[in-house]
Amino acid sequence: MRIYEELFIVKPDAPEEEVDQFVETLRTQLTSAGATVDKVEKWGKRKLAYKVDKYREGAYVLFQFSGGAEIVKELERRLRVSDVVIKFLTVRIDETLKRLEKRKKARDKRTAKRGSNVPPANAPAQPSLAQQISEAPAMPGVPKES
Repeated sequence: MRIYEELFIVKPDAPEEEVDQFVETLRTQLTSAGATVDKVEKWGKRKLAYKVDKYREGAYVLFQFSGGAEIVKELERRLRVSDVVIKFLTVRIDETLKRLEKRKKARDKRTAKRGSNVPPANAPAQPSLAQQISEAPAMPGVPKES
């Protein structure tokens, strides 16, 4: 089981109920094929970076799901033949999530090591920079300020 994100753009002139019905159809198709749908987000209408099929804007929908490669193939086939969808993109994110989790563990480990190096509360505090400068020996030929 791998984790995927599917982002697709729906025609801006498509009725809201048609988009909702299409999203529900995709969700039921995914679950019936054995995938688990983790989240579905409708981002609303946004301006496109460039014209796609004579459209300057589109409604964005994001699916996050877990499943196999054959499920992704079927989902992409359905998106390709759909009249409502003008563009789509599938990204496998499980390796990215693993990498981020690994970084987080390493960061937590470093923080724990630093935490043990913190001086105890009753230890003398380090002198401030101003104190260090005033206590520094005077340079030869320069009178010491008092």
